[in-house]
Amino acid sequence: MKFLADTADTNDIRELADAGLLDGVTTNPSLIHKAGRNFLEVVAEICGIVDGPVSAEVVALDYDGMMREAEIVRKIADNVAVKLPLTIEGLKACKALTSDGTMVNVTLCFSANQALLAAKAGATFISPFVGRHDDIGFDGMDLIGDIRLIYDNYAFETEILVASVRHPIHILEAAKLGADVMTAPPSVIRQLVKHPLTDTGIEGFLSDWAKTGQTIA
Repeated sequence: MKFLADTADTNDIRELADAGLLDGVTTNPSLIHKAGRNFLEVVAEICGIVDGPVSAEVVALDYDGMMREAEIVRKIADNVAVKLPLTIEGLKACKALTSDGTMVNVTLCFSANQALLAAKAGATFISPFVGRHDDIGFDGMDLIGDIRLIYDNYAFETEILVASVRHPIHILEAAKLGADVMTAPPSVIRQLVKHPLTDTGIEGFLSDWAKTGQTIA
């Protein structure tokens, strides 16, 4: 499974990338607002930190507007994935862009039918939002399972990018279902390393080592 960080904070991105934990980054207008920086500048900086796909979202809702904005966004770097909404206009833009060799992440997916349409439109990535799905009383992981089944049935090359990840269990379940990619806030990615037995094990080893009176030098 590929790991993406869902953030526009370049400090977090560098830290996780240095640890070998990142295969790319996803951003959205809300994350850009939170970062308080120029959109094009921060995306360019992120593209220089990670080699993998960096999703940058257009904000136009009509096909012509999406294509105009996509033309600007995809010139930032070769590893930019243009992020488009799951609408008819967005799917039309997806088809045009992927046919031209541009990576496209179709976002705000909440049904398997929507994911099927995105795959038919040639999306590089489909982003089902599991956390928001859970929020309204549905099981987001059921959605991932349905998409995985459909994509496998027809050998679609679109990668399932699990988004709106709220906690480590989302990542675990997505991996078990065979999702290709997940994107999560840096804080959630860091939680994956945590386990109380790891902590107590380190404490015990250090305590016993101190009793030996030795140093490693």
